[in-house]
Amino acid sequence: MRRVVLALAAAFVCVWAGTLPSMSQVVPKSLQDSSPDAAIRERKNTWTIGVAGGLMEGTYMRFADELAKVLDDGDNLRILPIVSFGGAGNLEDLLYLKGVDIAFTQSDVFEYFRSQRQTPNLDKRVQYIARFPLSEVHILARSEIKTLEDLRGKKVSFGPAGTAASLTGSIILQRFGIEVEQLLIDQSTSMQKLRSGEIAALVRVVAKPVDGLAKLPANSGLHLLPIPFTKHVQDLYTVSEFTSQDYPTLVAPGQSVDTLAVPAVLAVYNWPQGTDRYRRVERFVDRLFTNWNKFHSPQFHPKWKDINLAATVPGWTRFHLADRMLQRVAAAGQGDPGLQRDFDSFVARAERRGQPVNQSDREALFREFLTWRERQGATRRQ
Repeated sequence: MRRVVLALAAAFVCVWAGTLPSMSQVVPKSLQDSSPDAAIRERKNTWTIGVAGGLMEGTYMRFADELAKVLDDGDNLRILPIVSFGGAGNLEDLLYLKGVDIAFTQSDVFEYFRSQRQTPNLDKRVQYIARFPLSEVHILARSEIKTLEDLRGKKVSFGPAGTAASLTGSIILQRFGIEVEQLLIDQSTSMQKLRSGEIAALVRVVAKPVDGLAKLPANSGLHLLPIPFTKHVQDLYTVSEFTSQDYPTLVAPGQSVDTLAVPAVLAVYNWPQGTDRYRRVERFVDRLFTNWNKFHSPQFHPKWKDINLAATVPGWTRFHLADRMLQRVAAAGQGDPGLQRDFDSFVARAERRGQPVNQSDREALFREFLTWRERQGATRRQ
């Protein structure tokens, strides 16, 4: 017994002194790299690609973060989500900021840079990989503000300069001929000033529902201002609405609030073929399409399921690598007698979800459809 006690005491001393072999988890091999600095630097940078998302609390930033999670392939591909000012500033970053290869932006931002800023060769320099879900225009106002006209001359926050709202919101109010005192302040400060009555409204342009707005108390004294769809805005925007399902405390059951929406775009810089940046984008596009079904997992944003990879963006050119992937998907279904039947079923399902399906959307099969067909086939074989 005495020997056992002494042995246990010795073991305790060894553990306390750190001389026994550790039974804890080992340090990851990637952090044990003893290669020369130059070799590590080369490996880290060879297949890393920067994606400009947006504000930390925004939907675009969440999309960028989830791209990084799904497409990560170690040293073979690493996505760096970049917190940025938002959809408007992202296009400028894509054009001029080092390290940005891909960015989330909007179709009206592209049109503004082309027609108003007259950015040289914009159509050739920036193209798109995919059209993302619509971003709705949210104008959250105090109860005494009933219409857009009531905002005339009032203080309105459009978020920091570079956000989607700072451009889209300005364009919309200009189109309606309503001049306001524009403030460019962050969202949390804007909400505080709105509650205190220092400003009349704040503008956000983001895919609904916005978590912060959905959780507003019913007695907040705030409401979503309706925005009519008229000929003044129909060239850049489409009609949308908010319901009680989107915002239970801001919209009464069975009611809706009209608003406008703008297509979001996953844009890419059209690097010259054969360059390092081009090869990185090529690998990104390939992994995006081949791993598309993974984005439909419950832990990711539900809007991924609404994305039609074959949908077009008027006025933009699809990046030829993305177009090539779509053609590859289409070729996979050629000669299959059940292809048209299954595609019609898929389109009908998309329409039931409220997703617009026009003729251009039907011209190419996209990855979600292929995944759906494979899943249907697996079900039939069971």
